[in-house]
Amino acid sequence: MPNLYELFPAANAAAGAWLSSTILWIVMLVIGFALVVVEIYLPGFGAPGILGTLLLIGGIVLCAKGNIVLALILMGVIIALLCVVLSVSIHSASKGRLQKSKLVLHEAETPQVSDQDLSYYVGKTGVACTVLRPAGIGEFEGLKLNVLSYGDFIGEGERITVIRVEGNQIVVDRAA
Repeated sequence: MPNLYELFPAANAAAGAWLSSTILWIVMLVIGFALVVVEIYLPGFGAPGILGTLLLIGGIVLCAKGNIVLALILMGVIIALLCVVLSVSIHSASKGRLQKSKLVLHEAETPQVSDQDLSYYVGKTGVACTVLRPAGIGEFEGLKLNVLSYGDFIGEGERITVIRVEGNQIVVDRAA
């Protein structure tokens, strides 16, 4: 008895082509999705993100074969899945296992300025970086600080001197 594949070689070739193209776009979508997920965990927009995006676009094009509705549905599903992965990774970074890993920075360097540190600036002369009416920003020795003018309007770029420090407020006046 002859084999079915021998009787219909064209059908066999078409089935093989269909199967290989189906496997190709499925593999492209899976690998592209995985690379974009890797990019979520790595800083910057590098090779995994670019390659993953290109593979996703190629997989959508191969799957849709000109059907715009199918392409839009696939894009919507992929975007929804990526949003779910992103929300899970954000939750994990804040409260889950990822928070305990070395991928998440736990310590932030913040300058600690106390009242004694601010008293250092009493008598120092600087420049008004913004208009002081009465509050604004002044620069002293290369450091920008929030300042409060002694009552007068002081224009941007004018020389100012620190008169006193009251708590966390630096009171300034025009330089003599």
